[in-house]
Amino acid sequence: MTDTDMPTALDLPMVDPLPPETQRYFDICVEKLGMIPNVLRANAFDIAKLNAFTGIYNDLMLAPSGLTKLEREMIAVVVSSINRCFYCLVAHGAAVREMSGDPKLGEMLVMNYRVAPLDTRQRAMLDFAAKMTTGSAEIEEADRQRLRDAGFTDRDIWDIANVAGFFNMTNRVASATAMRPNDEYHTQAR
Repeated sequence: MTDTDMPTALDLPMVDPLPPETQRYFDICVEKLGMIPNVLRANAFDIAKLNAFTGIYNDLMLAPSGLTKLEREMIAVVVSSINRCFYCLVAHGAAVREMSGDPKLGEMLVMNYRVAPLDTRQRAMLDFAAKMTTGSAEIEEADRQRLRDAGFTDRDIWDIANVAGFFNMTNRVASATAMRPNDEYHTQAR
């Protein structure tokens, strides 16, 4: 199935016509990305849900933060790898490849972030995101302190936790609905 077909296994057609502000947003996506990401198309059956999704996504992934945009994408990939979310691995793996300029890094994070040549800061960040994904109830002060020792502020820790939490949620929705990544992602930045 291609990305021009239904973006998920659910029969939830996009609102037609789209509200003008939503159409403008989609037009910007086409201009900047060359496509409308299927995650947006999947949410476009309900504009309020689409707006909620894009609002939190844009805040977590694009707003000013002590985390770089690449670091946030790295968290997305590691969480998605653990959860085996096909959509997010393909889409955010492409983003890591593009932002880092290193296709190998993108592939390592998709397969097993522990084999990637990461600095102490990135390793601590991804270890925390991984633990949050596999055993969030086991996180304790020592885990947060490891992040502080690696140079993260408490605000940065908040951002790490929120990015990891967001992708744990969206991974589950994407997997449950068989969300399909856009074909374009597969060839980007290789």
